[in-house]
Formats: sequence, structure tokens, C-alpha cells
Amino acid sequence: MKFLDQAKVFIKSGDGGAGCVSFRREKYIEFGGPDGGDGGRGGDVIVEAVDHLNTLIDFRYQQHFKAQNGRPGMGKQRTGPAGKTMVLKVPAGTQILTEDRQSVIIDLVETGQQVMLARGGDRGFGNLHYKSATTRAPRRADPGYPGEEFWVWLRLKLIADAGLIGLPNAGKSTFLAATTRARPKIAGYPFTTLHPNLGVAGVDGEEFVLADIPGLIEGAHEGHGLGDRFLGHVERCGVLLHLIDGTEENAVDAYRTVRAELEAYGAGLAEKAEIIAINKIDSLRPDAVEEKAEALRKCTDSTVLTLSGVSGRGVEAALRTLLRIVRDDRLERLPLTVEAEAPSDWTP
Repeated sequence: MKFLDQAKVFIKSGDGGAGCVSFRREKYIEFGGPDGGDGGRGGDVIVEAVDHLNTLIDFRYQQHFKAQNGRPGMGKQRTGPAGKTMVLKVPAGTQILTEDRQSVIIDLVETGQQVMLARGGDRGFGNLHYKSATTRAPRRADPGYPGEEFWVWLRLKLIADAGLIGLPNAGKSTFLAATTRARPKIAGYPFTTLHPNLGVAGVDGEEFVLADIPGLIEGAHEGHGLGDRFLGHVERCGVLLHLIDGTEENAVDAYRTVRAELEAYGAGLAEKAEIIAINKIDSLRPDAVEEKAEALRKCTDSTVLTLSGVSGRGVEAALRTLLRIVRDDRLERLPLTVEAEAPSDWTP
């Protein structure tokens, strides 16, 4: 299945059905009176977060979503049926943005959350509704009210507990494959990973979700390489594991390059908890590994680990360190979990 994390879709709720002008016409009933029924209400457009999706690829092939219109009223006091609701199913972690992508309408972070994006048009009243003591035979009936229609953007931000960042060929995909059942593409050239990958890592009987994103290079925030678009998928992570290729000539420069891109991107990524890990230590002498680790400790306050995704050395210790921070992050988020609601002042 192809990965797609952004899509633009057109939303339209159903129009309300028109009311009916009708009068009773029955034998032996001289003054039958009005009996025109009301129209049906237009269908709503609802967005629901589900757990069996992890991409927005379905919205590449269908961009228009319209709820059913309400049916008109009929004689004999019959009310028209209401229009059927249109439900858009999206992955958990999807944000709904306005057409200009400047405002977030709603952020669906939990499975089962629903939000009404467009309310169906109200029904039109039939002439029976307007019957009164002074108006015995009204000939008035209202048309149904139109529904709402507008464009919105869907933007997926994967929900993961920990994120893997680093330069291309730092060994992020290898680490993900070594610690989870995910099978990302692994090769000896830059930008092997073209889209984010998720995997569930386990250690000491507990599990957490790891997200691997394409590598960053200098100038990624300006569009160099694959850009920084995929950094949005680690915005929700509680901790970042910054992998550095141990075979790099200058590990400190590699670290600072990625940190500069995080700061340029914003969204609080530079302030997230970070663990630094020198990867591929099986290709280095022990004294060279310690020299690089010491250089990194001098330029940052973050924890510096050493590991090898291929041989497995230091991987379990890294997972335990990640799990400890993930536990704390989950406890902090727990009281903040609320049911998703669209902003009360938002109008399309």
C-alpha cells in the first residue's frame, strides 16, 4: 500500500428537502384542509478516526464527498426521508485543516473520535405547518435550506511513542528492523527510506511504537533532499532517538546539522526529550567509539549511547532508555485526553 500523508477533499452536506403544498381530497369531506408534509433534513458529513488505516491513499482516488439530500414532503401529511450521513474514515492522528492550511479545525488523535464537519440543511415546512385558526387553507411551503460545502486538507501525523531521526544512512531503518517486525527497505545508499515506517518495539515485557522517517540533510527546511515535510510524523513522539553514523568523520557536525533542521522546523521538536546513539560501532575500534561519544557529550546535555543495529550490541539498553521516557510521557498525556470537538466558532 502506498503512503500518502496529505490530501485535499471537497465536502458537501445534503440540502434539506422542500415542503409540500397539498390538500385533503376525500369523498364526503367537504373541508379537508391542508395536509402537505415537511421535507427531510439533509445528511451530515462526519469524519471518524479508525484504527485499521495508516495512510490517506484512499483520498487520492476520491476527492469529493457529498451527503445525501433530504427528500421533499408529500401529501397525506407525509414527511420526506432525511438524507443519509456521509462518514469519512481516516487514520488516527489525522488533522483537518482549512483550505488555506492556516488553521486546524480538529485533530483526531484517538481511535473512535468523530467530528461533524458539515451540517445538513434544515427541512422546508409543508403547508400543514402553517395552518392556524385564522389561516385555514395556507398555500405556503418552504424550500429546503442548502447544505454546507467547502474544501479542506487532511494531514496525517503518525502517532508513535518514539521517533528515529538522523542523517541519511545513519542506520535508522536497520534499527527499526532489528527492534520491531517492520521490514523497511534497507540499502547502502542515501534516501533509501522515502516515507515514514512504524514498528512496535518490545523490551522487559512492555511495548511502544517507533517511527522511522526519511533522513535529513543540511537545508532540509528549504526543500533540500526530501525536505522536512516528514518531521510532522514525529511531532507527537515523547522522545527522539537521534542516530549518528559512527563511520562519519565528524560526529559532532552530523549532530549539529540535524539539530539545526529541527530548530528551523519548529513545532517544539527541538525541545523534545532526545537520546543520542552512535550507530555502527561494530565497524569501529573501541577507542574511536569512545572518542566520538566523548566529543558529543561535550556539545550536548543529552544522553549519549553506543550501539549497532546489525550486531545488536547496545540495542536493548537503548530500548530500555527509550521506554523509561515513554512511560513518563504517557503519564503526562493521560489527563489531557479529551473527546474531540470542532471549535464552536469555526465556520466554513
